[in-house]
Amino acid sequence: MRLALYEPDIPQNTGTILRLSACLGVPVDIVEPCGFVFDDRRLRRAGMDYLDAVDLTRHSSWNAYRVWRAGSDRARRLILLTTKGDTAYADFSYAPSDTLMFGRESGGAPPEVHDAVDARLFIPMRPGLRSLNIAVAAAMVLGEALRQTEGFPSQTADDPAER
Repeated sequence: MRLALYEPDIPQNTGTILRLSACLGVPVDIVEPCGFVFDDRRLRRAGMDYLDAVDLTRHSSWNAYRVWRAGSDRARRLILLTTKGDTAYADFSYAPSDTLMFGRESGGAPPEVHDAVDARLFIPMRPGLRSLNIAVAAAMVLGEALRQTEGFPSQTADDPAER
């Protein structure tokens, strides 16, 4: 399982998602350009000291990301979370090799991204409301995907987090 952020706009959201990924052991791809300088202090504040624990790959553009994905075994299902999705995220059957992609906070993902994905999912919400915060959406969907695929990390009694 992987997360991918398409041209993220808000450093605090990106930092929170990177922290989520570090804690759950899920690699992250960031498709640039970002709407902020990547070493922004707000990104560091949200990610805290977890940023060094993230398996992070940065891609200079959508095209560079597509070329990278096409290499070796990375060309697995790309799942876009979007308000324009046609399947509710909880009704989808995830695979351990899926990549969950989230678009820009300000505008989602452009048509070329929608055209390239294998599935478009949405989070059901009350009528008249636009969307959830992207970090909240990422946590919800990643949680369901990891639950279905039994991909949560396990803790043992020897784990310092257990003390």
